[in-house]
Amino acid sequence: MSAHGQSRYRFAHARLTSAQKSGSGVPAYLRWINRRLGRQAAAYAYVLGLTPNIVTALSALLSLVALAMIAFAPSTVGVAMGATALLLAGYALDSADGQLARLTGTGSLAGEWLDHVVDAARLPLFHLAVAVHFFRAGETEWVVMVALGFVVLSSVWFFAQTLADKLLVGSGVPAREHPADSPVWVSFLKLPIDVGFLYLGVALLAARDAFLIFYLGLFAVTVLVAALSLSRKYRALHAASAAATTPSPV
Repeated sequence: MSAHGQSRYRFAHARLTSAQKSGSGVPAYLRWINRRLGRQAAAYAYVLGLTPNIVTALSALLSLVALAMIAFAPSTVGVAMGATALLLAGYALDSADGQLARLTGTGSLAGEWLDHVVDAARLPLFHLAVAVHFFRAGETEWVVMVALGFVVLSSVWFFAQTLADKLLVGSGVPAREHPADSPVWVSFLKLPIDVGFLYLGVALLAARDAFLIFYLGLFAVTVLVAALSLSRKYRALHAASAAATTPSPV
């Protein structure tokens, strides 16, 4: 990188660091690793003159290549490590596109929509790729069905969370589930539902039994957490509706 490029990178990285969101209550990998990688990627994208939408497209492309490897490539150590690296790089770029948009002032509703579309597709496709992997590996039917169940669960949970946050806007009820004063241990407690943690588990792909145990355990934890989260969202929406319909005192 030229001296001018290095200067632009340092400027962009410093601006992004000073404007970083609070990490309180955010899952550990996202909080301490992915956002940092996203800042670095956004700063490099700024130097290269890339747009946020291009970064979003690169994120999607890396993820798709990794998913194809999981679904169709032999379960070797090299494939497992390569797919893991691509998934984590795609995840970092998923953080970078929004940071780049804020840095350059080029954020738009269309760009935010595109980012959400990619996010809505990425996780269900991940579990679909795992289902194909299990099927091709000759796993029993119920194992394949668990992966397909993960497809449905991830899609429903993402949509329900996004819709609830939209409905709660302006209602006076907090839309997010991690308060600003959450202790550090909360981030580690949320690690099993961190997408980065899921992607790290792909490194076990070549060790069939280890990956199977990891994946089934994560499915059980995700079912429990999703049930609790959706229940909280329902109660919050119910309380907001009740407050909106309560007649004002005369």
